[in-house]
Amino acid sequence: MSSLKVKFSLLAAGLMLSGCMQTSYEPTKETNFKPRDKELLSKVSYVKTPVPEAFRRAIVDYHRKEAPGSIVVDSDNHYLYYVLDGGKAIRYGITVGDEAMAWSGIAKVGSMTEWPPWHPTKSEISRLGVPTFVPPGPDNPMGSRALYLYSGGKDTLFRIHGTNQPEYIGASISSGCIRMTNEDVIDLYNRVKMGTIVVVLEPKHGDSPFNSRMALQGGGGNTIQ
Repeated sequence: MSSLKVKFSLLAAGLMLSGCMQTSYEPTKETNFKPRDKELLSKVSYVKTPVPEAFRRAIVDYHRKEAPGSIVVDSDNHYLYYVLDGGKAIRYGITVGDEAMAWSGIAKVGSMTEWPPWHPTKSEISRLGVPTFVPPGPDNPMGSRALYLYSGGKDTLFRIHGTNQPEYIGASISSGCIRMTNEDVIDLYNRVKMGTIVVVLEPKHGDSPFNSRMALQGGGGNTIQ
């Protein structure tokens, strides 16, 4: 997908979503950053493109039945939810894999790493022409944090991680992994525990404006003070 098409898609999605729900946005709290986070985030060479308003971190009403403390990924709508008590959730904008590389299912957080290295798969090395190993750092594609998803005790090879391409939050271009801004993935990482359940919804099972009755009726969220 060309950069122009990606930008148009993000704009269209933002207009649709901002019109059907109201939320309270949570600013990034640098008090949650460790000294190493502040150091490496200050050295990034990528452009810190602002995330479209519809994909900024927010506390929203949550109508699904997943237990508090679990993670739900709505790839259709480019959202990740961290479920809270009381019918609320923290909603983060994400980048997901394109249709050919998408993954869905139920997994657990089997490993957690701060400022992880990147070990590209053979497919990524062949397809992208990248090296076999990229050390941790401010411009590493894995970003500031990584949650490794396991199913049946085995690594699925899918991760929730940061990114050096924040301009694509809200798009479907990754190699299947779930990308968040480095600031958002730090926030999520600080809330998650080993063994946390991660539900990646199947296509057309999310709350996009096209298949959510609540969205079509203009519902889905109230302003939270």
